[in-house]
Amino acid sequence: MSREDLPDFEPERYELKEPRRYSFDLDRRDFMRVFGSGLVVVATLPRLAAQESGRGAQGRGEQADLAAWLHIDERGRVTVYTGKVEIGQNIRTSLAQTVAEELRVPLASIAMVMADTDLVPFDAGTFGSMSTPRMGRQLARAAAVAREMLIDAAASSLAVDRATLTAENGRVVSASGKSLAYGDLTKGRQLTGTISGEPPVTPADKWKVRGKPEKKLDGRSFVTGAHQYASDVNRPGMLVGRMVRSEAPGATLKGLDISRAEAVPGVTIVRDGDFVGVVAPNERVARKAAVLIVATWQPLTGRPTSETVYEHLKKTGEGGRGGAFTSGDVTGSASVGTRSFSETYLIPYIAHVPLEPRAAVAEWTDGKLTVWTGTQRPFGVRSELAEAFHISEDRIRVIVPDMGSGYGGKHTGEVAVEAARLAKAAGKPVKLVWTRGEEFTWAYFRPAGVIDVKAAVDARNRIVSWEFDNWNSGNAGIRTPYDIPNQRIQFHQSDSPLRQGSYRGLAATANHYAREMHMDAIARALKIDPVELRLQHLKDERVAAVLKAVAERIGWPKPSASGRSLGIACGTEKGGYIATAAELSPDASGFRIERLVAAFECGAIVNPDGLRNQVEGSVVQGLGGALFEAIKFENTDILNGSMSEYRVPRFKDVPPIEIVLLDRKDLPSAGAGETPIVCVAPAIGAAARAFANVKPALPVTVVRA
Repeated sequence: MSREDLPDFEPERYELKEPRRYSFDLDRRDFMRVFGSGLVVVATLPRLAAQESGRGAQGRGEQADLAAWLHIDERGRVTVYTGKVEIGQNIRTSLAQTVAEELRVPLASIAMVMADTDLVPFDAGTFGSMSTPRMGRQLARAAAVAREMLIDAAASSLAVDRATLTAENGRVVSASGKSLAYGDLTKGRQLTGTISGEPPVTPADKWKVRGKPEKKLDGRSFVTGAHQYASDVNRPGMLVGRMVRSEAPGATLKGLDISRAEAVPGVTIVRDGDFVGVVAPNERVARKAAVLIVATWQPLTGRPTSETVYEHLKKTGEGGRGGAFTSGDVTGSASVGTRSFSETYLIPYIAHVPLEPRAAVAEWTDGKLTVWTGTQRPFGVRSELAEAFHISEDRIRVIVPDMGSGYGGKHTGEVAVEAARLAKAAGKPVKLVWTRGEEFTWAYFRPAGVIDVKAAVDARNRIVSWEFDNWNSGNAGIRTPYDIPNQRIQFHQSDSPLRQGSYRGLAATANHYAREMHMDAIARALKIDPVELRLQHLKDERVAAVLKAVAERIGWPKPSASGRSLGIACGTEKGGYIATAAELSPDASGFRIERLVAAFECGAIVNPDGLRNQVEGSVVQGLGGALFEAIKFENTDILNGSMSEYRVPRFKDVPPIEIVLLDRKDLPSAGAGETPIVCVAPAIGAAARAFANVKPALPVTVVRA
């Protein structure tokens, strides 16, 4: 989902009028029955659909729904309710900082309740780097409204001029020194409010809590092992499930012999069409019983392989084209250009390889289903469960413990549905944890793609035309930031032989790779410095700023030692601005990455420590796609679906990484989870061009991004 795909909305202005009136017209729940006395503020937000890589965004319109609740109880304790998920990106801490800032309370006094569909308001999902710019904004507004309401209440209780009151450290204080704690103001009362506009929030240059490198909330439970992931959840009487699957997705069950498995004590066999699973007292018995089942499958045939898929994508994409962007006269400008540059870039499928494989615990009680699972879309999974079992969503509860990463790979609820089917058949709670092999084979992949780029340059070395065709890998980040008068940019939907979906950065990684590698090729052919060529074509000063920052830090254009080479790339996506530089040296295997530098700007920085971790994590993950990650397959049979065969970055692959953060307190905060990954591959690829005579070197048409 690109920024252009997001609904454009702006709520009505929040007007401070006397007497203040806070509307509370919500029919989804009896809120005061839920919260009791105290102060409740509700933030509303138009609904957004989950992103779909390679298929564009398909929204459900701008129907307003709840986005966040904020409650202050009679003891002054602050609880924030949000549908956002903590995936390791430390959003719990930065959102809590936002609330603490506006409420004028210590960070430690904020309790965050996240991703429990019975307790939190609807949220489309945690994706698209929207938690900070969207949910952070909503919570800031909710906390600001709560602060104003408390000041109103204190003015009434103290019988003083409201203008003489300020909120600080969980109290409302008057100029004369009198004060009331928030708990005193909420005790025995039902103060309610919704946000219908823009309350006065604290400007970034006056932040006291935001902008600080606060430690991860609940961090101790993670480093000590006390935290329970979905796979750690235990329920009374719980059994363990195991699925019986074909070796390749899409196969049809032709025969099944369960006689040996049925003889294992305590084992229940669950069969429904092609769905075959076992339920047992523990993991060892479940695994044994699953192995004893003899299933015969009819696999799919005649499908592409990992070598022929690119031809297939172009062929099937010809008739189904996505949205296009055109400006000027591409054909005419290309014909008068003095030099032309054309190249094809191939993008392989790659796996998400989350730290925590998919897992779910399902429990049926009195006709209601509760599922604990790791997902980026708890409400989306609830809908999947409702559809699968033909029951209403109010009879389903999805709880998401803080989980071990997702990278866009946990939007769907297949493991939750499977666990619930097993639990329903067994009549007891069932835990189902996918193996790493299942994660490789049955989850979805980052889309493969083919990208054709054509450019023409005039006699003044100005790029005068730009043609960019992307088959299948998606349209995120497809627009060029460079000032080129004549452009034709096209995304083509194709038939994907493998299941595909969202991945960190979406197609912005592939599109930035092809675009930045092409810019580098043009610069080298024209014998122009690659940084200068980019700056000559940049009008976006934010892109130019990160490019200049990373060039300065890497020491451009001179490497730190003789025999080494430098590569550089820049771009923008999801409201963030990134430039990455790589320093390489030749070695027997082709080249060695000696150093990586990334400069990133995403507006006002909420938590610099968390942001630095996000950027560094993106850079490390980007190494895999740049150097060695690629799914090998034949028909739908995954040929390298194990950690011993599918290479992800290891400690020895990670060079020194330097992060430069540009803090723009004059700009709204944007997300940071995705954008920093997009320039890793082109920076490395550009630097590797210096070692074209060293094998194996990265060719110009690199099958990586």
